[in-house]
Amino acid sequence: MTHMTHTEVLITRAIIDSYYEKLRNALAVDVVLVGAGPSSLVGAYYMARAGLNVVIFERTLAPGGGIWGGGMLFNEVVVQDDAIPILNDFGISHKPIRPGYHSVDSVELASGLIFGARKAGARIFNAITVQDIVFKENKVSGVVINWTPVDRLQMHVDPLVVVSKVVVDGTGHPSEISQLAAQKAGIRLNTPTGTIMGERPMWVDQAEPATVENTKQICPGLYVVGMAANNVSGGFRMGPVFGGMLKSGRKVADLIIEELKPYLPSK
Repeated sequence: MTHMTHTEVLITRAIIDSYYEKLRNALAVDVVLVGAGPSSLVGAYYMARAGLNVVIFERTLAPGGGIWGGGMLFNEVVVQDDAIPILNDFGISHKPIRPGYHSVDSVELASGLIFGARKAGARIFNAITVQDIVFKENKVSGVVINWTPVDRLQMHVDPLVVVSKVVVDGTGHPSEISQLAAQKAGIRLNTPTGTIMGERPMWVDQAEPATVENTKQICPGLYVVGMAANNVSGGFRMGPVFGGMLKSGRKVADLIIEELKPYLPSK
């Protein structure tokens, strides 16, 4: 074996060994968040800082959800005054543009949230699709995962399972995990109709507070956050303004930290 070949093997082995250890330690966790959009990243940050074992599974190669492109590829977004403390916690820059509103570079926002969540201790697995939920004793108790290329190519490859105390649906507009709970598990959800009510058209003034209000536990073991919360409870769409999304992530973290308080490490 030549020196160059040996070095190449060491590099490959390091990647395989490190990834194996990371995934093995993520098979039984406190919280699984599905989708690495802004609300999930904020929620993961605060939950991990509190001492919970937190994992995010993101279907695409790049976490960050719909932040990167800003509004119609103008890579700026808007955040309201009351969400600025969250940006400050992450060290993300913002600029006042009119009373009550700030502009934020969308690339800095996306990368800052990802970096902050990761450094707080949350583990992020990209290119992994959640195909199903684990449902035991009338409670959502984990997720079923597979590689995204396997899922998209519809290859006949059996998935793996991750168990958790809590699952968070952060899949955005489709609210895919909530759909699984309602359709496959036949759960009556915590909504006015007991079902997924569907997202309504854009109305920023209504959508922003509704995003936070609709962030809640919708059945035992399953919470909704961000636009998934609005789709489940019939909220409006809001476009490239992100205050409600950030506050939704903070709220879901507070709710789950309270529920899982007995599992938190003693200080």
